[in-house]
Amino acid sequence: MDSKEVWSKITSSTKSVGGSAMNVADALSPICAPFAARWDAEADRRMQLRTPEHLKALIAAQREYNSARVMERQASAQRRLARKDSNNPFSATRRAARTADKAARAHRSAAKNDVTAAKKNYPATLKARAIQAHAVHVVPAGVSSWLMSTAEQWVIWPGSVSAGLIALNLGALWLGRRTVTVPVDDALSAEEQRLVQRLDPSYWAQHADERGLAGTVPAPVQITPAGLVTSVRLDGRWKPSAFKAKHEEIRAMLGARTDLRMEIKAGSHGDRATITLRTRSAADGVELTGWTPGAPWGVDTVTGEPVMVPLGRRMLIAGTSGSGKSWSTRAILAEASEAADHRLVVIDPKRVEAINWEHRARTAITAEDVLDVTDELVAEMHERLGLIPRGQDVIAISPERPRITVFVDEGAEVITMARKKRAKGTAEEPGDPDWSRIMENLGTLARMARAAEIILIWATQKPTMDAKGGIDPQISAQITYRAALALSTSGESRVVFGEDATEKGWHAHELPMPGVAMLRSGPKAPPHPINTRAFSPADVIALPDRPVWHRSAVAPVRGHEVPAEARPALRLVKDGDFLLAPPAQAAPAAEVPAQVGPVTNRDKVLAAVVDGARTARDIVDRTGLNKGTVSREVKALVSAGSLVKGEDGMLTAGEVSA
Repeated sequence: MDSKEVWSKITSSTKSVGGSAMNVADALSPICAPFAARWDAEADRRMQLRTPEHLKALIAAQREYNSARVMERQASAQRRLARKDSNNPFSATRRAARTADKAARAHRSAAKNDVTAAKKNYPATLKARAIQAHAVHVVPAGVSSWLMSTAEQWVIWPGSVSAGLIALNLGALWLGRRTVTVPVDDALSAEEQRLVQRLDPSYWAQHADERGLAGTVPAPVQITPAGLVTSVRLDGRWKPSAFKAKHEEIRAMLGARTDLRMEIKAGSHGDRATITLRTRSAADGVELTGWTPGAPWGVDTVTGEPVMVPLGRRMLIAGTSGSGKSWSTRAILAEASEAADHRLVVIDPKRVEAINWEHRARTAITAEDVLDVTDELVAEMHERLGLIPRGQDVIAISPERPRITVFVDEGAEVITMARKKRAKGTAEEPGDPDWSRIMENLGTLARMARAAEIILIWATQKPTMDAKGGIDPQISAQITYRAALALSTSGESRVVFGEDATEKGWHAHELPMPGVAMLRSGPKAPPHPINTRAFSPADVIALPDRPVWHRSAVAPVRGHEVPAEARPALRLVKDGDFLLAPPAQAAPAAEVPAQVGPVTNRDKVLAAVVDGARTARDIVDRTGLNKGTVSREVKALVSAGSLVKGEDGMLTAGEVSA
């Protein structure tokens, strides 16, 4: 073996030993870091107290103490002389000496206390204290070793123990102050590398005390598809809830971005907590644009699993302006209007969303339209509830009785619409709309319509329940399936997910925008963070046409219904006039004129007047329409000349074509 090979083996062996030593040092450094941190903190405290003012106070206290000791010795000597001079313990000389001695002793004791206090204010350096402490056992240990020696053998164990303690102290300080370089995976982002370094036990132990986190030690970080996860061991001073309350200190300790989602919760054992940093999303790279029937609503950003929103669930969708609420909701509405046994109703006072769905949904924009459609839905609900067979919870949906999804967008505007009042100076007329019935109808649908397969989806930008809020408390109480995109405040998060949402870390007000949501499927279920599907207005308009729901029969709104045989048959004529046909039961079936188009509400109002109705109340009773609709149609027919309103308010038919 030549010299090069020998040198190579020696070098590799040295590197191996050095590497092992470094690994051992790296492992011991976090253990010794608390000791070194406490040592340095105490040394700094002592140095800060060693000011010139405290030194002067110590010197003065020591001078006073020395003087008190001299006086105390003199008083003691005077007392002894007084005892020798007189055997009477009550003599004036002995009493005076005794009193002086007691006063001198008290003065000495007070001066000693002052010296003790001054020494605390001007302490010795920690290095000097360490030398003094080691000297206490080094000198006796050396003497003991010399006394225990023999001619044959030198006993050195007392001295060696003392030297070992000194070396242990110095070694612990060196290891605790040692800076450990944490190896990180190059595949991590720069932000993740920095977080991994700060979550390393060696770094954490050295800086935990600065942030009030002493007694906590994290385990090595795990890299997951959703980000970084670490388990933190807590000592006897900590509980998981107390550690969670330190989330601001932990964020500062890690130097994490303020908008980085950080979740802190209890760990697998009572003395553990878990920190999760959402530096990644399991939904990254998943295509979530457009829509096809059966496509998931989004992807869970933690697990990467597709998230489906089952139809037939009452739902609350909240999100501030720009959060992507409309784009995220459209996929649900498309699914709710696709099948033959599904229909969609869109209530949108802002009009922008409703006009995209006109080819496959019943839309209501004005207050009159909203009142009409909610009246029809309530009537349909009551009729369906009467058709549910015994032993069943819900009605079976079919193309004849489809599931109706009612989408309210924006809820705050609907609430404002329901508070609409007459203009000042305008007298109330028979048949004027009762706008408050809009919210009464929607509340009824929220409470009772699920069994009738009429499902309410309520969307709002401001999900508060105050006077200017976007959701009615009675409606909110019935909805357990909730989704929140980015919200404005923590108070809105609590309205959506409950009063304990902030404590549980359900911070919907901290979600990024747009298209990131938290979805909760039940009152006790934690919400899942998801990336939602984006569906544009152009994609909606491109969808194929679907049947639009209208209530086919006259609804028994007030408890009774006009019999079918008593309803007049009308035929729509091109010139705009209307022809009244004989009642159905009075003419042979073959002679009943066929209807060219559907019977409208205006047809029904005109027919009722021709049939003898003279007031709005009579028309309401005959047709079953709501008062607002009757009032609107009467005004239109009077303006067109088809009806005449007398001075007494009675209605008569105008010119009727025969």
